[in-house]
Amino acid sequence: MGHALIELGKLDCSTYLASYYDDELLRRRVNTQLNRQESRHTLARKIFHNQKGELRQKYKEGQEDQLGALSFPTNVCTLWNTAYTACVLEEMRAEGKKISAADIARLSPLGFEYLNMLGRYSFSLPELVRGGQLRPLRTSPPAE
Repeated sequence: MGHALIELGKLDCSTYLASYYDDELLRRRVNTQLNRQESRHTLARKIFHNQKGELRQKYKEGQEDQLGALSFPTNVCTLWNTAYTACVLEEMRAEGKKISAADIARLSPLGFEYLNMLGRYSFSLPELVRGGQLRPLRTSPPAE
């Protein structure tokens, strides 16, 4: 029975590869997903800079702990980007700008250029944020 399942799996794989080769739209969708996943890995590596992106624990549970701890700030960054992207889109629409669904589909919540991974952090929240609102959007890039 096991041999038959292996052969069935090979057939399924072959069918997929033939579809992949023949279907340009499928190849584009797969490539888009691969790019998104690599963007997530790039963000995680940026956050995990202190260990140069390497898991240093020698045992499986320790590695799982490290990866679990890495997931939290990665998800926080993604949520932050999603919330503020929605805010920007809403503001643009309020200004009467037309935004196509195709342009929105190309947006990614995985950017990190604005993140300061080194230095001091303040976790005191402004009254505005404590009240459930987002910080005001920047109208120009920050001064360097």
